[in-house]
Amino acid sequence: MTTQANNPLHGIKLEEIIVKLEQQLGWKEMAAAVDINCFKDNPSVKSSLKFLRRTPWARTKVEQLYLDTFHGFQWPDIKK
Repeated sequence: MTTQANNPLHGIKLEEIIVKLEQQLGWKEMAAAVDINCFKDNPSVKSSLKFLRRTPWARTKVEQLYLDTFHGFQWPDIKK
């Protein structure tokens, strides 16, 4: 059995990531960090979940933004 003790995303749902980012940063700053329409055009948690579940590259960027924001990680491909 593999443990993911060193993975800060282990056990965190995508919805939790989006909600926490929106509370901390807001949609505008999220859209500036990750340039996707679901953060820019009439943003909502529901539309973001739908898009991110179907788009792995965007989900990866949002997860990286979450790590950078809440865990102090610095990701070179996320521009602030």
